[in-house]
Amino acid sequence: MTRRDFLKQGSTALALSAAASYVPTTFAAEPKPKRVGLIGTGWYGKSDLYRLMQVAPVEVVSLCDVDKHLLNECADTCAQKNKSGKRPRIYTDYRQMLAEKDLDIVEVATPDHWHALAMIEACKSGADIYCQKPIGVDVVEGRAMVAAARKYNRVVQIGTQRRSTPHLIEAKERFIDSGALGRIISVDVCCYWHMRNGDTLATAPDTAPPDYLDYERWVGPAPMMPYNKIVHPRGWRAYMEFGNGIVGDMCVHMLDMIRWQLGLGWPKSVTSWGGILHDRKARADISDTQTATFDFDGFQMTWNHRTWGAMPDPDYPWAAIIHGEKGTLKQSVFRYDFIPRDGGPTIHKDQVMELDKYPEDKVEKDLEVHVAPAIRGHMKNLLASIETRSKPVADVEQGHISSASCILANMSMKLGRTLTWDSVKQEVIGDAEANAMLARPYRAPYTHPTPESV
Repeated sequence: MTRRDFLKQGSTALALSAAASYVPTTFAAEPKPKRVGLIGTGWYGKSDLYRLMQVAPVEVVSLCDVDKHLLNECADTCAQKNKSGKRPRIYTDYRQMLAEKDLDIVEVATPDHWHALAMIEACKSGADIYCQKPIGVDVVEGRAMVAAARKYNRVVQIGTQRRSTPHLIEAKERFIDSGALGRIISVDVCCYWHMRNGDTLATAPDTAPPDYLDYERWVGPAPMMPYNKIVHPRGWRAYMEFGNGIVGDMCVHMLDMIRWQLGLGWPKSVTSWGGILHDRKARADISDTQTATFDFDGFQMTWNHRTWGAMPDPDYPWAAIIHGEKGTLKQSVFRYDFIPRDGGPTIHKDQVMELDKYPEDKVEKDLEVHVAPAIRGHMKNLLASIETRSKPVADVEQGHISSASCILANMSMKLGRTLTWDSVKQEVIGDAEANAMLARPYRAPYTHPTPESV
């Protein structure tokens, strides 16, 4: 072998060796944006959707509402917020939207009486879900929703976002988990805001629905009643036909928060009394005064609401107050105060608004700015749970427990007696009349879902 041949052969060998060991440079691709659809483009539907868009690179591709004004307004805003600049597809029938089966996340923010049907169909479509509270208007709806989430292996977060409220998480860790409260003696939860639309509902006449609203479909499975301008948008909460009153709207948040903070499951029994005791002229049929006691087999949680008169504590008009052997912890969406029993100074904390980080919150129409950080936290928890296929902090079963507990309170008030609950059989013990009320009748042609039918 000549020197030239030797050098040539060596160079070839080195080149082959280098080629064998070469690993191409790779660049991490940006995660594909999750495709999102929203059913119900009203007040809280937009609040939830836009917070999700703040915390994740999602693409809103589908919107559904029976109100064409709300629908198109939301579509125009999403076109501005979407990174692609694309305007979402719009639908007036959520079944058509879900039939595309191209959504990763579906948000359900309809009035309460539509939650169950829309959420169950979203489970069948293969999407993970964010569903507003309460999860349904009756107990069997809630059971069916839990069954659907489990059957189709969907991650479902319920909009009881007190579990993701920063200062309330801090209060839990600082005063409850640490033992600073000592043994819990009792809990008071309350709402004294005047939120029944009484004066307006007393005078607003029935009219034909506006041409941009499909009122027949808006009513859906609920009992048909004449259209009134207060019913839509937002005023429907004043009618039991479409929700569960202030207990279903406001107590569910505080009761759920306390269950999370104290690690509670189902109440053993529920007792409630009250009714329309003050504002009898209004057409609203939800109670304006109500007390409910939830017995958790060790201590009681007592709810009070009154939509008239002065607030007992103006600093805590909507609140949860935990009484412990070592102190009292007052909590609301705005603040907390821990009052030690040993005479030490009160420990106070205000909520954090995050307006410096999210200045767009300052100008967003109808946004409850003080709730925005909690919704963002709730959305982050949902996204993390989707990645790990685990239960989120406000899993659908937790939403069912809290919602059904409030529904039982309304049933107790109507029947005039205590209801003892069997959480395994999901029925009221020894009370056939009460058990017949666990599922509301649906208006034809709608069919009430059951755990077996989903």
